[in-house]
Amino acid sequence: MTAMQPPAVASPIRRAFVMAAVTVPCALLVRGTWAQGVEWPTQRVVPGGVAVLPLGPARARPEAFSAEGIPLLVLGDSTGWSAVVGIPLSAKAGAGAITVRQAGKGERRLGYHVRPKQYAEQHLKVAPGHVDLSPEDLARYERERARQAEVIASYSAWWPEQLRMVQPTPGPLSSSFGRRRFFNGQARAPHAGTDIAAEAGTPVVSPAAGRVIDTGDYFFNGNTVWIDHGAGLLTMLCHLSAIDVKPGDQVTAGQRVGAVGATGRVTGAHLHWSVSLNRTMVDPELFLRDDDAAPQTKRP
Repeated sequence: MTAMQPPAVASPIRRAFVMAAVTVPCALLVRGTWAQGVEWPTQRVVPGGVAVLPLGPARARPEAFSAEGIPLLVLGDSTGWSAVVGIPLSAKAGAGAITVRQAGKGERRLGYHVRPKQYAEQHLKVAPGHVDLSPEDLARYERERARQAEVIASYSAWWPEQLRMVQPTPGPLSSSFGRRRFFNGQARAPHAGTDIAAEAGTPVVSPAAGRVIDTGDYFFNGNTVWIDHGAGLLTMLCHLSAIDVKPGDQVTAGQRVGAVGATGRVTGAHLHWSVSLNRTMVDPELFLRDDDAAPQTKRP
């Protein structure tokens, strides 16, 4: 509900395309598994969603890049590879494209179609000091924004063990991803994560195996943990009352990393959970394991 979305990071120079765009039919964008039996996330080719684009068979793993030149997560095996693409909330409905590099075949452009999606609005009342920042708080926010931009740009040259994640704390999903937020009547960035309603002190666990890359107390996010799951897939856990890990720690799926709290800009205790894919905040619910997408889950 309340966590700050890290800003977009300056993009590298766009690469030239040497082949005409090929649009992937929607019929191919279906949920599946790759050879190791790991499940893909639920696909929703909308702003804030995820597209899985088949790249075809190849002996070596192809490389893929967003239109801005950001490396994409590519998984599979020699019988078939796929690029897992995070679609920005700011994306317009219509054509999108990635660049694919394959040994011996040069570059090609692979297109896909983004469908429109209308997200709900949310109006909140918070302390005035968290909307109209003092000069000191504004300076702190700018420092923290620069730091989070560095974190979200992390790209590790290893691949996730799983793309399906465990819910990081039990409880209903109380505020959905993508909501356009108004604080004291002032418009703010859309909600770039999912809130989970839970009492203060409830354990918070890592959604998947990975490495802790940042912890800290941020003005908007409160006590925060960032986890790198490999190849540009990151998660962020905010408003914690306690942090039980430090940068560099290796964690397993379900391992405790902290506890639910009410730190930062909040209206009450809860957990804010964000998922970043290729430097893009996407809907965490798309990564939940089927057994975690339970009837308790609320999708307003």
